[in-house]
Amino acid sequence: MTKLSGPMLPPRSGGAPQQAVVLLHGYGSNGADLIGLAPHWQDVLPDAVFISPNAPQRCEGLADGFQWFAVDFVGNKLASRQTGCTRARPVLLEFLTDLWAQTGIAPEQTLLVGFSQGAMMALHVGLSLPERLMGIVAFSGAFLPPEGFGQPGLAQPPVCLVHGDADTVVDPERSADADIALRLAGVPVHYHVSPGTGHGIAPDGLEFASQFIARVAAK
Repeated sequence: MTKLSGPMLPPRSGGAPQQAVVLLHGYGSNGADLIGLAPHWQDVLPDAVFISPNAPQRCEGLADGFQWFAVDFVGNKLASRQTGCTRARPVLLEFLTDLWAQTGIAPEQTLLVGFSQGAMMALHVGLSLPERLMGIVAFSGAFLPPEGFGQPGLAQPPVCLVHGDADTVVDPERSADADIALRLAGVPVHYHVSPGTGHGIAPDGLEFASQFIARVAAK
């Protein structure tokens, strides 16, 4: 099985890591992109290690681009994403399991953050675990339910959903649907729509996510 690796920033405090923030990039990007979010949250999480692994597959035609799964541009996008998340889950799960074993950091001290395809992976994997994470932040993503979702035995970490209402890459309705599905299952959700924002992270969306992280980190 592919081993994930990518850019890492050690704790700002200078000590051993007590928390972990795993940043999952979008389709065609790489870990160097999303690690740029770390400075926004290092003051709130000074003892956290920030890790942004490259996805397991290379993107054809993009020298520095990676994908968590192939994108179907013409068929049933939701079905393709569901299959993709399911197939990619073991790789990300192994990465998290190794991280916890090597650092001694507990799942409840781990934050999963994803953008676009990475947000789909963060939600799919983070809500498939029996252990409760500190939280999940999903920018411009969609919720593809893992097997057994909504049944006893799976943890329900707090979730932050952020989406631009002018997104033409991933329909904003995907996050609206996720908000409803997660709330109905009893998952605590914090949902924000960024007006006039396309497929990206606007300042208001970043601030909303930062406030969410500060709340879950304080518990």
